[in-house]
Amino acid sequence: AKAFDLTFQNEQGQQDYAWNTSWGVSTRMIGGLVMTHGDDSGLRLPPRLTPIQMVIVPIWKTDEERAATIEVAKRIAEELGSYKRPDHERIRVHVDDRIGIKPGAKYYHWELRGIPLRLEIGPRDLAANSGMLARRDTREKRSISLDALRTELPAILDTIQADMLAAARARLEANTIRERISYDRFKEVMDGPGAFVYAGWNGDPAVEARVKEETKATIRVIPDAEFRSSEAPTTCMVTGEPAKYEVVWARSY
Repeated sequence: AKAFDLTFQNEQGQQDYAWNTSWGVSTRMIGGLVMTHGDDSGLRLPPRLTPIQMVIVPIWKTDEERAATIEVAKRIAEELGSYKRPDHERIRVHVDDRIGIKPGAKYYHWELRGIPLRLEIGPRDLAANSGMLARRDTREKRSISLDALRTELPAILDTIQADMLAAARARLEANTIRERISYDRFKEVMDGPGAFVYAGWNGDPAVEARVKEETKATIRVIPDAEFRSSEAPTTCMVTGEPAKYEVVWARSY
């Protein structure tokens, strides 16, 4: 801030230097989110990140049904958006009341965009004071009382968040090789399914250049202590010389 003379007026009317930071939010982070959680139907967004946590789709045939279902949908969205439990943020809800689009097309629209929850409300649902709740991550659908939405949705969103994190960690571990492998085996892995391979490295940039030339893999990171193997590698995977670092090898796509 001092180097660029970046200042602001504080509450006392004085000029202060700004406190700068960078969260590193970039297209790579968004790409990582898409690759980690997406499926063949599009995005799947974690509830804490998505701008919309639940979309409500009113279903109608007549003008009277349209007015009634949209009214209830908007009331639910307003109630959920204005209610905040001490340990939860307000639920971000959108009502898809577009005319001239069939419900199935709306479902596809929001599934493609990865919205975690969809609530379908039709005339029969209104008569039963319930709706059909669908999870984007598992495609599970179940009936839910409209009166229970405010109390149950925070827990449901927390469950989706935890389930998606667990699935991502399981996928990471399934594609990680922590046991010591030979360089020949490493080549087979990189030519095949690929993986994150933890291995010893002698610290010589020429060795990394050789691996990149022969396998297209590079050192993705030298992990901090908390992420290293319980038993550090003693030899370089490529040369057999004493290892200076434990590194993670992988291809970049």
